[in-house]
Amino acid sequence: MIIETKYGKMEGVDKGSYIEYRGVPYAKPPVGDLRWRAPQEPDAWEGIYQAVDFKNRCVQEDHLAPPYDRDFYSNPDFVRPDDEDCLYLQIWVPKSGLKHAEGTVSGTHKKEAGSPETAERPRQKKLPVAFWIHGGAFLGGFSSELEFDGKAYCDRGVILVSVEYRCNIFGFFAHPWLSAENERGISGNYGILDQIAALKWVYENIGAFGGDRDNITIFGQSAGAMSVQTLVSTELTGGMIAKAILQSGGSYGGGLHRDIPLKEQEQYGELFAEILHADSLEELRAKTTEEIRSATGKLMERAMPIAKGLFLTPTLDGHVLDGGYYELMDAGKIKDIPYLLGTTRDDILVTPEMKEKGEFSELYRGCIAFSQKLEELGRNPAYVYYFTRNLPGDDFGAWHSSELWYMFGTLDRCWRPWEDRDRKLSARMLDYRTDFMKTGDPNGAGKQVWKPCTREDSEVLELC
Repeated sequence: MIIETKYGKMEGVDKGSYIEYRGVPYAKPPVGDLRWRAPQEPDAWEGIYQAVDFKNRCVQEDHLAPPYDRDFYSNPDFVRPDDEDCLYLQIWVPKSGLKHAEGTVSGTHKKEAGSPETAERPRQKKLPVAFWIHGGAFLGGFSSELEFDGKAYCDRGVILVSVEYRCNIFGFFAHPWLSAENERGISGNYGILDQIAALKWVYENIGAFGGDRDNITIFGQSAGAMSVQTLVSTELTGGMIAKAILQSGGSYGGGLHRDIPLKEQEQYGELFAEILHADSLEELRAKTTEEIRSATGKLMERAMPIAKGLFLTPTLDGHVLDGGYYELMDAGKIKDIPYLLGTTRDDILVTPEMKEKGEFSELYRGCIAFSQKLEELGRNPAYVYYFTRNLPGDDFGAWHSSELWYMFGTLDRCWRPWEDRDRKLSARMLDYRTDFMKTGDPNGAGKQVWKPCTREDSEVLELC
């Protein structure tokens, strides 16, 4: 089947019961004069775009410690080239949805009017859409990693979209020179603006794939979850988000979020220009990709002690974010939609001392507080989970990101000696997630009842 989007026709990879559309451009390549600018709408194309290969990942450094190195990055077939030209989507679509998609063009049958093949058929219900944002501390990661795949979602009647966006200095560089050339007097947040542009592309085009643009669930893990909380806290996403899932990154009152003002982010940018010996914005944009990459490492060494943590992250610029994360929640400036969120037992912020004492992390408590804050605002409370399965094969436990194999149903791609219980847990987690994506309620026939987490009953579902 050939899909007709707003920008032209495209053809993907037939995988039997579903089709993959790889490397779908949602913005112009952010290169040359477009480096460190908001994403620009892509150009239309002539002919049929062959969406058959994953494109580049954002330029990044791979400094991966166990277990991440062996689990997620040991297979070179899934490690894409680095390039600033990286603004692409991956889309996995069940064929059942494509049969009645808006604008679908079939080149396989041209029958007489009134024949069984062309007779009017009842319109199939549009499919829910899952919009995935990868993690990586806003420094790296990419949308086609080994552990990501859409087959399990397609099998459950959900379209999966995975987005590539600018990370590190390419996605979050702010500087007074950049702010001066901007009509709003701001800079930075390009990685978040990429995500918003990708979401808009999906909202405007997913009907051609049989998707329901009014039923888009955004979900992400780690920096992806922090991105999700950013997207539900900004007015720039309008009414494009129907539901949200935040894995090991969403919180209220305690967690990973940092409220970095634009002026502070600009100071780090000035340091970066100093490292590059650049005396103007023109000189900065003239630097090669490798020069930028090399200088980024030097910036991290010098700025991290000052920032006391990650700083190339979403910035309070008055445009994407007009206040701090928890301040915005206090003011009710977070979308009134269904939420699902949680952490893992050995997640980030969990120390050996906490494990020994059986204490929960600040991030775990922040998930519960997030749900209870929603209730305080008069909203529906969230569904909160706690993933506690120790992955077989080593002693890292239920580490930060360990649930990704389960929630994408990709255990067979991993080296670990999985047991039957792991496959059952993966199926259970996928059923919960896709039911939530369809209706806003993860509960369904044959599953343990999952109650919302309220002030009266702080229910947390253990996944083990």
